[in-house]
Amino acid sequence: MKDILWQLRALSGRAGTREQRAQAAVRLVRALGSYRWAGLYDVTPSEIVVLAWDGPEPPCYPRFPVSQGLNGAAVTSRQRVVVQDVTADVRYLTTISGTRGEMIQPVVESSGRVIGTINVEADRVNAFTAVDENLLAECAEAMQWLWM
Repeated sequence: MKDILWQLRALSGRAGTREQRAQAAVRLVRALGSYRWAGLYDVTPSEIVVLAWDGPEPPCYPRFPVSQGLNGAAVTSRQRVVVQDVTADVRYLTTISGTRGEMIQPVVESSGRVIGTINVEADRVNAFTAVDENLLAECAEAMQWLWM
């Protein structure tokens, strides 16, 4: 885990485009847990837009209004959103087929504005633990460079 967090920080100085470094970062995030899918999103004043993803298929909605979905809930509240069974949450906006659990960690700049999100998904209910929550929070800290 500490090695992956170190690698996430080190990507800030790596050569390549922002998109290439984001793709490398999202692969590392997915490797942290038993996540079936992981995505990194940019947050604009009106939209949430996928920057990079890793998993079996692309997101159904690569961009959507900032007020929609569990991502939108995380942006609005500036708090992590953990849903252990997405079929029980009306806010859920399908990312990929077969998702049962989803966790979103907002990336918040010093002013309090959400500038990005880290999204991980599982194909089973009750997939996320406090360890996962802490890991994503550490990833958000380690990857601030991606949104600055």
